[in-house]
Amino acid sequence: MELTTVWFCLIAVLWIGYLVLEGFDFGVGMLLPVLGRDDTGRRVLINTIGPVWDGNEVWLIVAGGATFAAFPEWYATLFSGFYLPLLLILLALIVRGVAFEYRGKIDDDRWRARWDVCIVVGSAVPALLWGVALANLVRGVPIDAGKEYTGSLLTLLNPFGLLGGLTTLSLFALHGAVFLALKTTGEVRERAGALAARLAVPTLVLAGAFVLWTQLAHDGKAWTWGAVGVAAATLVGVVRATGARDERQAFALTSVAIVAAVVLLFGSLFPDVMPSSTDAANSLTVDNAASTPYTLRVMTWVAVLLLPFVLLYQGWTYWVFRRRIGVADIPPHTGLRWRSGTTTGTSGTTTANTGSSTGTATGSAGTSTGTSGTTTD
Repeated sequence: MELTTVWFCLIAVLWIGYLVLEGFDFGVGMLLPVLGRDDTGRRVLINTIGPVWDGNEVWLIVAGGATFAAFPEWYATLFSGFYLPLLLILLALIVRGVAFEYRGKIDDDRWRARWDVCIVVGSAVPALLWGVALANLVRGVPIDAGKEYTGSLLTLLNPFGLLGGLTTLSLFALHGAVFLALKTTGEVRERAGALAARLAVPTLVLAGAFVLWTQLAHDGKAWTWGAVGVAAATLVGVVRATGARDERQAFALTSVAIVAAVVLLFGSLFPDVMPSSTDAANSLTVDNAASTPYTLRVMTWVAVLLLPFVLLYQGWTYWVFRRRIGVADIPPHTGLRWRSGTTTGTSGTTTANTGSSTGTATGSAGTSTGTSGTTTD
């Protein structure tokens, strides 16, 4: 097997890792207001992915870096042509990450509600746009003789691309609901399991339509029918498993369904990496978009030596944080509280009575008087 083919397959594997792991992250974020009936419930949801969400995003960074190094022409055309949707995805991921970190900094309901909106939007936008982008890669986009994308954002919002986006959106929501049923206890677990059962059938319909359309209309090969069959069979199994509240089996099946979908997409794409919808002669392939053989050889040795350590470390992380969590595991808020009045001074000591008495804070630059036990915005 040529190294260009090896690196095409390795990039597909990196996308599988990213979409399987980050997929349930996105699902948890999107379901935050649905399954988190109160702040404690929402904190349970966030804590299920708290130790792993940023590690899951490393798969995307590695996939992008591998594409840049192994197929620079593909990287250049993809990131210039899909600039706006990729920018929206990047901004959504940034806002989402900031929201996870800042949500608990202030002990105020309105503060947390605003960041919760950021988490939901920051999860839903990538979940939708990744499907749109991957579907358009398989469908083909307008590329001129200079290997430049000549379309616009509206070019990507075609029926096949939008169906791909809705498929990933619904599949990640289902994947997240099943993950929450697997990782939580008590009422949160029950609600997550019930929601997963309701999402299973619509997801089966959308994903079934998408994989069939991909196979029949976009250069599907004989062997990729196997991926279609696996995707369909696993999603049917998810319907049964979620109905029986078997979250372990359901999570395994949704993971396999995502794997099968990515295998179908990359299998239909090969040997192209970015087909042209206007002139096949302008398509980017694993050969005309690849780096030099020497570069690919060096990259292969680096991957062989370092990738096992990355996999072992991430596996260890999931093992350490494998325990279910529930409402009883959530500690009281430790964030700062909004206070009325104006405080001056950079340091000092505070003496206050309990209840509703007033306290006096004496600092190095002045004093402030406020009412303890009350907060205002």
